[in-house]
Amino acid sequence: MFDAHVHILDPRFPLVENNGYLPEHYTIADYRARVDGFGVDGGAVVTASYQGTDQAYLFAALQELGPGWVGVCQLDADATDEDILALDRAGVRALRFNLRRSATDMQRLTTQALRAWDLVGWHAEFYVDASLLLSLEPVFKKLPAVSIDHLGMSTRGLPYLLNLVERGAKVKATGFGRATIDDVGDALRRVHAVNPEALMFGTDLPGTRARRAFEAADLDLIADAVGDDLDAVLGGNARAFYRITPPRPTE
Repeated sequence: MFDAHVHILDPRFPLVENNGYLPEHYTIADYRARVDGFGVDGGAVVTASYQGTDQAYLFAALQELGPGWVGVCQLDADATDEDILALDRAGVRALRFNLRRSATDMQRLTTQALRAWDLVGWHAEFYVDASLLLSLEPVFKKLPAVSIDHLGMSTRGLPYLLNLVERGAKVKATGFGRATIDDVGDALRRVHAVNPEALMFGTDLPGTRARRAFEAADLDLIADAVGDDLDAVLGGNARAFYRITPPRPTE
């Protein structure tokens, strides 16, 4: 299983208060204990809004987690090419834009995303209510590869999300206790019907600010929705999108 959406909140690294909120710490040890028995052997550590653009925590997390794990970062506006290359060498494979909790300059977003793609092949990830996707169309037309967090967050945005999926976007099957989706199973089925390679499972642990965190029953929802494609949704789709190199067989 590849967990495509994890937040690590290491107490060794400072957090930035976001809208008056600071989360509890959540270490790699906490995460491993929480998913013990689920067969997780890789995933994506995603930078949260309260982690800003200081990627020291991400370097440390990826080094400790080891092969099979990648990072998703937020870049400072004045990040250099060498900064991006160093992150790529450490295992970062995507750039995240939080449009729910941060003010964002769309021109700078587009320029930054295209620069990261051209330099190291990173795709762009968006934390956004899917009802706003139509307004982001001028941005999406320019970006070669994108993914949308948490099933697009809302039922009303599902038609826009499906349109984007039809054009190649990926969707994280994450944060079911965070989204305001009337029927998560139906949303999963509809995304999967448009493109069986679109959905990528993730726990969204520790689930800060969500109504509830990930639970085992979420896997049952996914299994019911995607049928024989379960293995791809739980691992293969994300590994391909994040360009995970399979380990070489031992002699």
